[in-house]
Amino acid sequence: MTVYLVGAGPGDPGLLTVRGAQLLRSADVVVHDRLASRAVLDLASPDARRISVGKAPGRAEMSQDDINALLVEEGRDGRCVVRLKGGDPFVFGRGGEEAEALAAAGIPFEVVPGITSAIAAPAYAGIPVTHRGRSTHFTVVTGHEDPAKGRTDVDWESLARAGGTLVILMGVGNLAGIVERLIAGGLPAETPVAAVRYGTRPDQQTLRATLSTVTKLDVKAPSALVVGAVAGLDLGWFEHRPLFGRRVVVTRAREQASGLRSRLELLGADVLELPTIAIEPVDITLPALHEYEWLVLTSANGVAALFERALEPAGLDARAFAGVKVAAIGPGTAAALAHRGIRADLVPERFVAESLVDAFPPSDQSRTRAESAGESARRAPKVLVARAEQARDVLPDGLRARGYDVDVLTLYRTVPVPTEAAQLETVRRGDVDAITFTSSSTVSNFHDLVGKLPEPPPLVVSIGPVTSSTARARGLRVDVEASEHTVDGVVEAVVAGLEARLRR
Repeated sequence: MTVYLVGAGPGDPGLLTVRGAQLLRSADVVVHDRLASRAVLDLASPDARRISVGKAPGRAEMSQDDINALLVEEGRDGRCVVRLKGGDPFVFGRGGEEAEALAAAGIPFEVVPGITSAIAAPAYAGIPVTHRGRSTHFTVVTGHEDPAKGRTDVDWESLARAGGTLVILMGVGNLAGIVERLIAGGLPAETPVAAVRYGTRPDQQTLRATLSTVTKLDVKAPSALVVGAVAGLDLGWFEHRPLFGRRVVVTRAREQASGLRSRLELLGADVLELPTIAIEPVDITLPALHEYEWLVLTSANGVAALFERALEPAGLDARAFAGVKVAAIGPGTAAALAHRGIRADLVPERFVAESLVDAFPPSDQSRTRAESAGESARRAPKVLVARAEQARDVLPDGLRARGYDVDVLTLYRTVPVPTEAAQLETVRRGDVDAITFTSSSTVSNFHDLVGKLPEPPPLVVSIGPVTSSTARARGLRVDVEASEHTVDGVVEAVVAGLEARLRR
């Protein structure tokens, strides 16, 4: 097998290359740095072994020699090994040393470049490293050299005279000395400087100063330092998004969370996944669909379960719905059906069971298959409600009250899942801005896990009235309920609710 030296980029998981993501998904072992993004690590298989070899200023979990030996050992064992490195492996990432060790041991390796923070961090802070009229070139240099050398190879005075943009990585610890030598080399004291900490991450911070004032600021590692005329530009966009700097908890099942998470992250949120439920399959015995006038589906999960666990194993597809009218409880369910080639005949204006019952035509207006075939006997039109095991009985009971003959088909169940202690502690100590609930089961299981929310409590956002009712019954104050009971509605409610809190 091969050892892959993969550049993870500067932090934003969206900046990981396609090749890097492919290798992570197939990795048996992932050897990662301290700053590896959790979202990037989550791309690896749950069965992959994760080994942290992170380094921090003044300490290291593992020396570089030991990391080299580890990669050789894992490579010799025939596993698919991904060495996940922040930024680019060959830009101050010591990837060259690791490649040398693998080559010397005869271990096949491949280098997958990544986006370096030297370019990405300034870009996310609104600073182009080159700009016509301000900088025709840029220089990337380390501010932290190997102390074992006993000398410095960086000629800061010459760099000051070189002009253009200077990007300094790992230079915070030596900032005062670097500034002194740059000024001594001829850079004016009023030269703009920007320090971008945690560039491209949800907690990015940008400090702006000049060479004469930057040492008076509280510049902390890890920061990329940008020196030059372009550092005076502020074309900010990343830190101006509506949810930037806000941590939002998503309690949906992990199988469902990606859509909500990605929408929140696009708006700048730091998303903490705290899945309180998991989708568990059940044995499905599919009845003869042609006997039913209507098929009712109440979630996208139900659509997936119906096709993947009932229809497709039996060699059936959308043609099995021929002659059957299909109702969906909301646009998310309707979209899942459309993806499978089925257009919903009925979607209520409000996406709850009560509204769906009201939207159904009276049973005496529904012609049964028996009548359409010329039979004189009148039977109540049949409805198959396909849903989760724990669903409320409002829908089947309501349809029966309207004169329908209703059968219920259980497609899946939701079950509580264990949660990481660190994530629970983050919520319990109040280090979150908002919590989202998209079903009653997420509310109940969250309450059982966390208990009473800290004071002042985070913003509580509910997807709809049923979820809100469960939350209030559990002692939670619902601050905002989505006007449209969809994932997009939840996102809009989070933005509106947090903006309203800022105005208070």
